[in-house]
Amino acid sequence: MIKTFFIACICFLTCLTSFSQVRSLSDQAEISVLSIGPGTSLNDAFGHSAFRVKDKGLGIDDVYNYGIYDFNTPNFYLKFAQGKLHYLIGRNAYSDFYNSYVYQNRTIQEQVLNLSPAEKQDIYAYLAHNMQPENRAYLYDFFYDNCATKIKDVLLVNVDAKVDFNQPEGFQPQSFRTLIQNQLDANTWGSVGIDLALGSVIDRKATPEEHMFLPKYIYRFFEVATLGPNQQPLVTQDRMVFEKRETETSNNFLFSPFLVFSLLGLLILWITYTDYNKQRRTKILDLFIFSVTGLLGVLILLLWFATDHEATAQNYNLLWAFALNLLVIGQVFKQTPKAWFIKYIKFLVIMLCLLSFHWVVGIQVFALALLPLLLALGIRYVFLVWYYSVKRET
Repeated sequence: MIKTFFIACICFLTCLTSFSQVRSLSDQAEISVLSIGPGTSLNDAFGHSAFRVKDKGLGIDDVYNYGIYDFNTPNFYLKFAQGKLHYLIGRNAYSDFYNSYVYQNRTIQEQVLNLSPAEKQDIYAYLAHNMQPENRAYLYDFFYDNCATKIKDVLLVNVDAKVDFNQPEGFQPQSFRTLIQNQLDANTWGSVGIDLALGSVIDRKATPEEHMFLPKYIYRFFEVATLGPNQQPLVTQDRMVFEKRETETSNNFLFSPFLVFSLLGLLILWITYTDYNKQRRTKILDLFIFSVTGLLGVLILLLWFATDHEATAQNYNLLWAFALNLLVIGQVFKQTPKAWFIKYIKFLVIMLCLLSFHWVVGIQVFALALLPLLLALGIRYVFLVWYYSVKRET
């Protein structure tokens, strides 16, 4: 009896919650899009988007966003790496949402949408339906299904009139990689990591609508979007809710990728120059080069073939981070390696030349900070070809 009573109470409360979520909005209701500016961490560098449902008549002022993830998800990091992590829709009181981003010193802009009462009700019901436990999760995709694209998708599903996303003034189509890197400092580990992990598929030009995977383009395209044959503006009011305060930014150049890779490249060149003058070969350096480039190559291959991430496909960083280097390490220890190993090193030089070709013609853009290291690798490989050839002749 007690168990039955508790089950009945839970069902009753659930029904009450569901009913409250789909109450009929009053004529004072507003639905707006909140666009949040970038934050300081890599995770926050691309901004955020959310819906605000405000109804003074009913005392509602809630924010719905599709950017929630649960760290308690089983195998969280593995699923994230595999591209199989589900994100969730979340709901917050507007005051909490606002205070959180003001505390983070991130710009908040609001665009009130030009919707009919029926369309407002439909969007509100749609968001409430998504908030049900069985509907909250969706398979996240950075480019095609994220917190920003959900804003556009929810709008299109629930608005009767045709929405025309006109191009903003001065709009120039850009590649997905450029759109990402425009949000980052190129001389940061996050920027370099993205260029290492993501393949040539993101070097194609994004369509105007595809630009809206970034919250700032949701804002820009919504700003000039129109509704129906009469070309009514989608946005009736644009508010700057909070503007980011200017603060001093620290740039830790000492640990920046460009400096680290430059020093590493110089070290390789100095050891190679010393080896050339003394007619010797520093085995520990070659072991380091073949081990690190081989391991990176394996990682890139796993991202390409062992995950569901579309953006990690066709990654030509494999032209320098060559996985097969791990299999030939044994030859590095030999004073006079097999003849095929010399041909293999010549092959590595050709791969670096192919990488340069891919970079110049725009097939794939690589991290600029890697340039000193890539040049040093090329010179080291040429030295090894010369050294082994001389040794075999003597």
